[in-house]
Formats: sequence, C-alpha cells, structure tokens
Amino acid sequence: MLCSIYKSAKKEGAYLYIAKKDDFSPVPEALMETFGKATLVMVVNLANRELAQVDVVKVKQSIEEQGFFLQLPPPTENLLDEYKQRKTQQQ
Repeated sequence: MLCSIYKSAKKEGAYLYIAKKDDFSPVPEALMETFGKATLVMVVNLANRELAQVDVVKVKQSIEEQGFFLQLPPPTENLLDEYKQRKTQQQ
C-alpha cells in the first residue's frame, strides 16, 4: 500500500498519512484547519515496512477505514509532576 506523508505547519511532530498524494478529501475539515498547511515529506510503500514512531498495521488499518492516519508527537515530560510523584512514593 502506497501512502503520502505530510507534516503539519502548525503542530511540531504531527504527521498526516493519506492514501493518495494531495487528496485530502477523507480528512475532516476541522482537522485540516488544526493541522495547517500540509507539506509533503515522502511517499512510501507500507508493504513489508516498519515505521519509526508508529505501528504500520495501525496506519494501514486507519487509512483503509478512515482514509487517513494522524500521527501526533508523544506528550512532553512534566518533570515537576514526576518529581512530586517520586517524593510521594518515598514517604
């Protein structure tokens, strides 16, 4: 399965995977507004391939069912919360 991968102009680390290059018709309008200008990163064949940040099976399934897959960056660490949690566990 070929898919096109686009990066978001508004959200660092957000990527949108779609089945056909420049065909954003399956993507909800509200998502496209939030995503911002989509810049093509690459066209890739997902068959027999692994992806660095996401499960390729989930990507293919989402594209087949919804017409797109949205990859968001992992949440940032809140070091203060982690410190408080460790302090609570030590008491």
